[in-house]
Amino acid sequence: MHFSWKGLLLAPLPVPLIASAFMAPVLGNPGLATIAAFFLLMVPASVISYGATLFLFLPLLFVLSLLTSVSRWMVWLLGLLIGAAVFVPVARLAWATGGPNSGPMTVDFRDFFAGWLTEPFMLFYPVGGLVTAGLYWWFGTRTTRRMTV
Repeated sequence: MHFSWKGLLLAPLPVPLIASAFMAPVLGNPGLATIAAFFLLMVPASVISYGATLFLFLPLLFVLSLLTSVSRWMVWLLGLLIGAAVFVPVARLAWATGGPNSGPMTVDFRDFFAGWLTEPFMLFYPVGGLVTAGLYWWFGTRTTRRMTV
């Protein structure tokens, strides 16, 4: 599998777009507040998605490619595992800043984390990793056809 600039630029984008579009009407009021909620969600979601792709997925994919011939299923599994792993620091940040006066919560982190695991929206992390890895695979293995005149 070859490195793909197109994959790096485009693969991490759909999941934050879909998640932000899905959650913006829930968090914002009708009208401009929904647009503001979309961008308020889109910025951190993009930072997480692009950061995980650039600093976790690509280096681990490179190491995996040094060890063995990489298949589509390996890339998908790697994306799924990285997506699930990225959930932990996000939950830790939410716990550390979601309590009184923007400090730590009064409940133990393990209890907070167990509660967050039951939220259906948290499936965006592993599924997002899977989708991003699949798109990166698609961009990296797709052949470009050049028209000759």
